[in-house]
Amino acid sequence: MSEVSKDSLEKILPQLKCHFTWNLFKEESVSHDLEARVCNQIEFLNAEFKATMYNLLAYIKHHRGQNEAALECLRQAEELIQREHADQAEIRSVVTWGNYAWVYYHMGRLSEAQVYVDKVKHVCEKFSNPYSTECPELDSEEGWTLLQCGAKRKERAKVCFEKALEKKPHDPEFSSGLAIAMHGLGDKVQKQDCAGILKDAVELNAHNQYIKVLLALKLQNINKEAKGEPLVVEALEKAPRQTDVLYNAAKFYQIKGDTDKAIELFQKALESMPNSGYICHQISRCYREKAKQIQDTGYSEVCRNREKFEELSKCAMDYSSKAMEKGLSALYVYSDLTELETECHQTAFNRELPNTERKQLHQGYHNLQEYQGTSEDTPVQHLKGLSLSTKSTEKEKMKYQPQDAAENQLPQNTPNSWYLQGLTHKLNGNLWQAAECFEKELGCLLRNSPSGISRFFLPTSELEEEGSERVGQGAESSTLGEPLDS
Repeated sequence: MSEVSKDSLEKILPQLKCHFTWNLFKEESVSHDLEARVCNQIEFLNAEFKATMYNLLAYIKHHRGQNEAALECLRQAEELIQREHADQAEIRSVVTWGNYAWVYYHMGRLSEAQVYVDKVKHVCEKFSNPYSTECPELDSEEGWTLLQCGAKRKERAKVCFEKALEKKPHDPEFSSGLAIAMHGLGDKVQKQDCAGILKDAVELNAHNQYIKVLLALKLQNINKEAKGEPLVVEALEKAPRQTDVLYNAAKFYQIKGDTDKAIELFQKALESMPNSGYICHQISRCYREKAKQIQDTGYSEVCRNREKFEELSKCAMDYSSKAMEKGLSALYVYSDLTELETECHQTAFNRELPNTERKQLHQGYHNLQEYQGTSEDTPVQHLKGLSLSTKSTEKEKMKYQPQDAAENQLPQNTPNSWYLQGLTHKLNGNLWQAAECFEKELGCLLRNSPSGISRFFLPTSELEEEGSERVGQGAESSTLGEPLDS
């Protein structure tokens, strides 16, 4: 093909309605978790919706440099459209053909790219624009794709489904898409409005178990949990292996406080998506909640149930480590641990402490805030006139070593020992010591992070000492996975 024809292609391709022109995500931000979710959807979705997922999978494969695999996904999408939407095959194929044209263009196979550009032109010319057209089916296709690409795309997805419903107000597919988008927007939309749209979608899509669970979650959110639970039970009976049903049903029971049921359902979901860091994180949170339930009964009760308490805490930390191994950001995984440390720091500020101890307490809190990216000025109001520069020297950054070597203190080679000691200090009311322990636990967990964020929690000398001790013991260390951009 001549250079002029290539220039012509480059002017036409951006006009096509397809994944390459929808601004879905940056190339470097395509997560393995997204690919796993799309593959899972292909396995469990009804056949009429699988073409949408194959198109998205093709786009993901292209971004991974796997263009032949992308072409195979597009072939699968094309076959499904011909079989499941025979009466609308042409208009529903416009997105797939646009994706074909882009993939062949990137492969340098320009004549084949032109073939698919001509296919799109043949369909669109029947309407108005030669390479693009306004059509509710295309709006819906874009909406479903955006729903898969993270929370930041849900507002755009909502707009797509609203446009589609303007043309076909009672279409079950468009109605369910709008309901899912609005549920995903959370507090950005009125709870009652969202509940109403979900109810309408359930009526139009009686066999869609996923929407039933979303409606149950929304009813729970507006204090109508008793009305929501039968929907969850029904959905689990009719779709016992559907991952999105299992995951959201687990969230329902997690919010209800039935952590055992939640763990059971999350683990079933994990069987279908073994590489999901998000599911591992939710299981970790459930175990933390079970440990917290023991903790809240008081110190004497924790002592009586120490073995169970430590077992639950270890399970929580193990699943947190798995979440990071599977690609979830450490900052996300350990957000609840930093919340614990923040709570201890802020409560301790209100207590009477000698100036030296108050200086060290302030420095620890300053380190935590720098790590979290929050304001450095926040703790100053608690200092009551105590002068302390935020540019601390290495000496000022030295951590406080608890003076009372408690008899029940765990050996330092015990997994998650700083975390467990921190909980013990918190129960005893020693909030400063608790914060110090949580801080050290974070330092150990994030020690291998290439970003170097562990320096906020452990000084260099202690990091080196900790590292050599763990190597000597042959203990496995947690690794920081690539952050997910969702």
